[in-house]
Amino acid sequence: MDLTNARWRRSSYSGSNGGNCVELAAFPGMVAIRDSKDPNGPVLLAPPTTLRAALRTATSA
Repeated sequence: MDLTNARWRRSSYSGSNGGNCVELAAFPGMVAIRDSKDPNGPVLLAPPTTLRAALRTATSA
């Protein structure tokens, strides 16, 4: 998947100093996820439903 024109977003809770954040970019049927401290590093791709389920599980623990 070509991520050259990805529009990366991070939470407004992250603040301006970066911090320990992830960034998300939406694509048709897929969400790209990366570490904000390593923008040239690896990217995880997941369907939106999988990401929602993972977040639901993480916040309910």
